[in-house]
Amino acid sequence: MRLFKVHLDEGDVMTVLPIKTLPEPVLRKRAKRVTSIDNSVKKLVADMQETLHADPGRVGLAAPQIGVSLRVVVIGLPDEEDIIMINPEIVKKKGERRVSEGCLSIPGYMGELNRAETVTAKWRNLNGKEVRVKAEGLLAQAIEHEIDHLNGWLYIDHMDDTDSLHKIDTDNIEI
Repeated sequence: MRLFKVHLDEGDVMTVLPIKTLPEPVLRKRAKRVTSIDNSVKKLVADMQETLHADPGRVGLAAPQIGVSLRVVVIGLPDEEDIIMINPEIVKKKGERRVSEGCLSIPGYMGELNRAETVTAKWRNLNGKEVRVKAEGLLAQAIEHEIDHLNGWLYIDHMDDTDSLHKIDTDNIEI
């Protein structure tokens, strides 16, 4: 995987941070907008990248998942450069498809739910430039999932019922 790494000031070290899991209150609160992309935000993003890539198979991470109530997301698709989103929002959704989804904040479970076929989203990158993307497939799903975290929602909130929630054996997952 090609990684876009955030350059930190000399002496700063990236840290793998613990993932917050239910019932942590930060996971159920709407995250605050980033008002300035300063060194503290860049350090947060670097730590989020380090945390995201600490284990194989992770696709996305929202700041509330590491206990920080800011609207920051990092998405790392296989063989792609990391996507860093500051204050992301979904502009448009189109279509619907059934997906199987899990979450680092609800470890050991997967569930069936509906997600959009395509998602148009916008955000600021680390340079403050607005980015607008029309996504489909795994990227669309990841964008929806991570922005849900910023709004205090989890994938289980979108499930029709908990009958489709099933326990998975995390020790024997092949990626």
